[in-house]
Amino acid sequence: MSVHRYDVGLAWSGTTSVGYDAYSREHQVFPAELDPVQVSADPHFRGDPARLNPEQLLVMAAASCQLLSFLAVASRARLDVLDYRDSAVGSMPEAKGAMSVTRIELRPTIVLAPGSRLDRLDRLVHLAHEQCYIANSLRSEVVIDADFRIDDRHVAHITVG
Repeated sequence: MSVHRYDVGLAWSGTTSVGYDAYSREHQVFPAELDPVQVSADPHFRGDPARLNPEQLLVMAAASCQLLSFLAVASRARLDVLDYRDSAVGSMPEAKGAMSVTRIELRPTIVLAPGSRLDRLDRLVHLAHEQCYIANSLRSEVVIDADFRIDDRHVAHITVG
């Protein structure tokens, strides 16, 4: 059985001699052979609000993985998906000790082709969630709150998690 590798480089330079409040949180991550991604800390932790932060990248990864998993299961089930848009939210409660993103809410609106069978939607959303590599890798609770539409008409609402 093969093992898939995901090589990523990271670079930061500066000085921490200026103290916790003043050192730069700006850094770059380098996905193998792609352009660098400019990253910083969450602005709440003295980061640059013009850059992505690791918490956003985590939520993006979960949303992207769920999209790709759903498209795969829909395609295999011959369900024609025309559009998929998500407004995902990650929650990280403040704590005195170690903090973590405890919950990721994925809230996709999925547009289906007219004539689509709706009786399989619940099973397909659950199956996609079960097959999402990122969700399977996280301790965080991942909740999916999916709305389905055909044309401009709401046809189903499914919640997983």
